[in-house]
Amino acid sequence: MAKKKAAPDKKGKGSKPEGSGKQAKPAAKSAKAQESESFNLVGFLNGTKEELGKVVWPSRQQLISESAAVILMVSLSATVIYLVDNLLGWASKQVFG
Repeated sequence: MAKKKAAPDKKGKGSKPEGSGKQAKPAAKSAKAQESESFNLVGFLNGTKEELGKVVWPSRQQLISESAAVILMVSLSATVIYLVDNLLGWASKQVFG
């Protein structure tokens, strides 16, 4: 099958298919636009306070129970690692002696 040629544009050249051309870069920002986008501490703190107001904080009971679960799991993991380390240390002494 033969490919269709793109229709010529006003300049007499073939037009490019969509998506094949490079997109133009945005124009450089003026000094005034850059100044308005600078960091605003008061606005940042107000936004932070607003977002923290949306947080659903856990109840005291939920905080205690989940903290206990984390401490328990960390303790169990540390104990298993300690025991495996001691077992492998003992085994290496038996082999290499």
